[in-house]
Amino acid sequence: MIRPAKKTDKEFIINAQIHMALETENFELDRAIVSKGVEKVLENKALGIYYVFELENEVVACLLTINEWSDWRNSFCLWIHSLYVSPNQRGKKIFKKMYQFLQNKVSKSEDYFGLRLYVDKTNTKAIDVYNGLGMSNEHYELFEWTADS
Repeated sequence: MIRPAKKTDKEFIINAQIHMALETENFELDRAIVSKGVEKVLENKALGIYYVFELENEVVACLLTINEWSDWRNSFCLWIHSLYVSPNQRGKKIFKKMYQFLQNKVSKSEDYFGLRLYVDKTNTKAIDVYNGLGMSNEHYELFEWTADS
């Protein structure tokens, strides 16, 4: 079952973000900062919405959606962030179900025009999954600057 996250899902989401950053980018996140960040989203839907995937009453996956306004399209792009599937649940098409859930949300709404996400270039397993779902990386290249880099 896919549902919006509740405050009771906070620890799973925090742990997921810490594990995901270490696994995909070998980057250690500060638990206190991540905790505050997750709490802010759970308290303020304008920042984004976490969705979780429950299997037999246990949360096994999560992702964050964030709206980005497009003046070109007069609608929002729904960005997928902070995606994590528990290691023992991978290969069971959980993300595919979550992706299709979001695709359906976008397709049924005049407020949205599409889905986007970014992925670390070295995360080839994830890239294969996204390609398999029909997503494309042919249109845009991501550039970034961060104050801590």
